[in-house]
Amino acid sequence: MRRVLKRLVTPPLAVVAALLVLLEETLIAWLQGLMAAFARLPWVAALEARISRLPPYPAMILFLLPAIVLFPIKLAAVWLIAQGKFLLGGGIIMVGKVVGTAVAARIYKLLHPTLSTLQWFVRAEAWVFAWRDWLYAFVKALPAWQMATTFLHRLRRLVARPGWLSRRFAAVRRRARRSA
Repeated sequence: MRRVLKRLVTPPLAVVAALLVLLEETLIAWLQGLMAAFARLPWVAALEARISRLPPYPAMILFLLPAIVLFPIKLAAVWLIAQGKFLLGGGIIMVGKVVGTAVAARIYKLLHPTLSTLQWFVRAEAWVFAWRDWLYAFVKALPAWQMATTFLHRLRRLVARPGWLSRRFAAVRRRARRSA
C-alpha cells in the first residue's frame, strides 16, 4: 500500500518541486538585476555604503529586519484568507515574498563580509547552503525538472527568433481589425 501511494504521489510532487525551483531561480536572477538597478540611485548607493560599514551584530539585526517587518503583513494576509478573501490574501503573500526576498538578498550581499566575521554565522550559512544544494541537486535530477527545462529552452528559442514577436502582434492586430 505504501509503495502504491508513493508511486501515485511522487510524480505530481516532483513536478511541483521542479516548478518551484525553476521559479525561484528565475525570480532570484530577475530580482538581483532589479535591485542592482535600484542601487544605482544616489541616495540608495549612499545608504548601502553606510550599511556595509555596520559592525557584525547591528548588521545581523538589519539582516533579520525584512523577515521581522513582513511577518505581521503575512499574518494579516492569512487572516484575509481565513475571512474568505483568497485572492487578496494570496496576492499579499506573493508580493510580500517577492519583495522580502529581493530586499533580504540585497542586504545579504551587502552585509556578507561583515557577517562572515561571526563564526556561528559561517557555520549556519554552510549548513543552510549544503542543504539547499542537496535539495536542488535532487530536484534537478528528476525527469520532471529535465522536461520543464527542455520546454523552457525550446520556448526561449522560439521567442528569440528574429521578428517572431512583431509577427505575433501584427497577426493579433489584423484579427482584431477583421472582427471589428
